[in-house]
Amino acid sequence: MLKLYSYWRSSSAYRVRIALNLKALPHQIVPVHLVRDGGEQHLPAYRAMNPAGKVPLLVDGEFQLNQSLAIFDYLEQRNPTPALLPADLQTRARVWAACQQIACDIQPLQNLSVLQHLSGPLGLPEAAKGDWCRHWIGQGLLALEAMLAPVAGECCFGDQLSYADCCLVPQMYNAERFSVDMSSLPTLVRITASLRQRPEFADAHPDKQPDSQSV
Repeated sequence: MLKLYSYWRSSSAYRVRIALNLKALPHQIVPVHLVRDGGEQHLPAYRAMNPAGKVPLLVDGEFQLNQSLAIFDYLEQRNPTPALLPADLQTRARVWAACQQIACDIQPLQNLSVLQHLSGPLGLPEAAKGDWCRHWIGQGLLALEAMLAPVAGECCFGDQLSYADCCLVPQMYNAERFSVDMSSLPTLVRITASLRQRPEFADAHPDKQPDSQSV
């Protein structure tokens, strides 16, 4: 059985949980607490598996893989049905672009390690840290709104589920958590509300995880 090393509130792990559910792949969630006792991701045993010291980490037998988008690609090759990438070459490229808009441009700027550095060595107060998150999440989502508005249906790209949907819902969860103004994001809000009704997305929600609300 696949194992996913995960933290309940990590949006990177959240997006992989959704993908595993959509692929109907049996898997075991292995919690890695990113805060308690300085962060379990820094323990030698975990670092031996994942030198980056982050989540998610997918383990398939002896094979170990970090980075959520790399995991997406692995899952698509390993279990191509149901497909989460369009057959059309150009639409497929746009799905990856939307994924990267979130995973590369938005999420890293509000990642836990970044926020810890802002409040620790740089001494940024909590209010300013919140402003930082709202600014960068808001800017990134405005660009994503413009990308998806012309092509969205029930999902990010028409009515076909894709990895873009796996990325969008966790990032919108973060946007809500940091009180980002959603008034200019009608497409993203509509898609997210629809996707959240699907059991594969609902079951991957942070509040449904075994380590949910852990301190």
